[in-house]
Amino acid sequence: MATGSTQPFRPAGTSTIAASTSSVSTALTGGGSAVLVYNSSAATAYFRLGAATSVAALPSDTPVPSGAQMLVDGGPFVSYAAVVLAAGTGLVYFTLGDGDTY
Repeated sequence: MATGSTQPFRPAGTSTIAASTSSVSTALTGGGSAVLVYNSSAATAYFRLGAATSVAALPSDTPVPSGAQMLVDGGPFVSYAAVVLAAGTGLVYFTLGDGDTY
């Protein structure tokens, strides 16, 4: 691949978290090192990625505003995601795949 080239995101599997103001985690499905996070809740979601079932999110972790999405490089060892909402409840989706452009 040439320097500076981009690869479109290729999804491999999606995990859904019914999020609240307490941290909730889930195993990611599919394969790849990129994670697309989509926050469909009405509040800001804070997420953390990890390699262990004990991963927990804090309100100081990476924020995703309501209705927004973020594509991050999780690396080859990321297999769990955790999320906590600033308020209320709602769904947050984590899609594992490959690529660097969405």
